Amino acid sequence: MRWCTSCILPDTRPGIVMGADGICNACKNSGRKQKEINWDEREKAFRQLVEHVKLRTNRFDCLIPVSGGKDSTWQVVKCLEYGLRPLTVTWKTPVRTAIGQKNLDNLVRLGVDHVDWQVNPEVEKKFLLKAFEKYGATAIPMHMALFNIPLSIAVKFDIPLVVWGENSAFEYGGADEALMGFRLDSKWLSAHGVTHGTTAHDWIDSELSEKDLSSYFGPTDEELEERDIKAIFMGYYFKWDVETSLKVAKAHGFEIASSPRTGIYNYADLDDDFISIHHWMKWYKFGFTRSFDNLSLEIRNGRLTRYQALEILKERGEERPVSDIQKFCAFISVSEDRFFKAVERYRNLGIWYRDLDIWKIRDFLIPDWRW
Repeated sequence: MRWCTSCILPDTRPGIVMGADGICNACKNSGRKQKEINWDEREKAFRQLVEHVKLRTNRFDCLIPVSGGKDSTWQVVKCLEYGLRPLTVTWKTPVRTAIGQKNLDNLVRLGVDHVDWQVNPEVEKKFLLKAFEKYGATAIPMHMALFNIPLSIAVKFDIPLVVWGENSAFEYGGADEALMGFRLDSKWLSAHGVTHGTTAHDWIDSELSEKDLSSYFGPTDEELEERDIKAIFMGYYFKWDVETSLKVAKAHGFEIASSPRTGIYNYADLDDDFISIHHWMKWYKFGFTRSFDNLSLEIRNGRLTRYQALEILKERGEERPVSDIQKFCAFISVSEDRFFKAVERYRNLGIWYRDLDIWKIRDFLIPDWRW
């Protein structure tokens, strides 16, 4: 593994490319954001886009996929400030948390119409189990639903603009510069949609029919183009920073948790009990945790030094989400023994090795890590 000398991400993270200078592309993107992008021009471009879509319809000007989190709250506030009339849409997680529901209710009270779309729980259980055992990934159904459901509704109601938040390919590293612009389309989804390159069609079998998986199918690029529906990232038009969106969200009623669910932020990943497992699997597959991502953002934004970030990591350790794993196993009806046997199948033996009875990562970033 190679570790970025500016942040603390490894080159095993999907999308990360390490330069000859030892600095990753996510850090270089951040530098571009700070120095090269003319944010005044980007804001003007957004304003022009707003004027264009408002002429298109007498109903909803835009659709905003929301969870009730700080980022989606910020997106709603921003769109309302620009005079847009949004329809907000949520894919309801299988185990929505109490604080997640509270923040979602608060978002709707900001003055928007809202659709809460719940997938048949029996279908979700089967899909989750299949995705977990085939790819060691609990978030394939989640990402497939949260990307496709809003686009399907936009087509159904002829809503000309879908407003996403951050472009994760830009903020966390993406190998293809062409996929890091302002549009979300099938190429972006295939590369950065966290579905292992699959679509709903790939999961049809004797247990899950095409009708069962209806919620996970979305419109084609051609359908979106034919109807002139644009799907954009707000992070392209406005400088994206977790602290900025948090400040705005809190000013409009957003509530934080008493402690982080996963990673270092007590204001992120609040709405779903299972998201922590998705992030924890990175430890086995890639040799890093959610905290590495969070702390790297803090380094890039100048709020932490690399040394401070490493000291925080030492304290946090592996961050195994014990109670969430128990809830997940109960939901998909498998034993914890079966769960951990599946997890072990996805341990990356290119980076992990056994030292007597202890698994360790070769040349780990922190030499005195508590294995």
